[in-house]
Amino acid sequence: MTYKINNIIRDQKHQQLQVQKLVKTPSVEILGVSLEKGAIFPKHTSPTEAQLIVLEGKINFHIEDKNYVLGKHQLFSFPKEIVHWVSAEENAKFLIVR
Repeated sequence: MTYKINNIIRDQKHQQLQVQKLVKTPSVEILGVSLEKGAIFPKHTSPTEAQLIVLEGKINFHIEDKNYVLGKHQLFSFPKEIVHWVSAEENAKFLIVR
């Protein structure tokens, strides 16, 4: 078997909002998100329960009229079909696992 290293997360630029589908199988989807300082990931919902894992930077996660400040190496879980949005206090990268 041949194994391959993929550098897509490391190489993803901090340029406004960047979203990359990293993995998609019948049981899991992993998105890599990069947000430039001051950029916004607009209001949306998730089709399934999801986990957000901050890799670098600092973000504000807005859900149900509350703001959660999340930084490097923090994990945040949120339910499906609830409107939420994200703003970047610093250049940030995070994963969405759902």
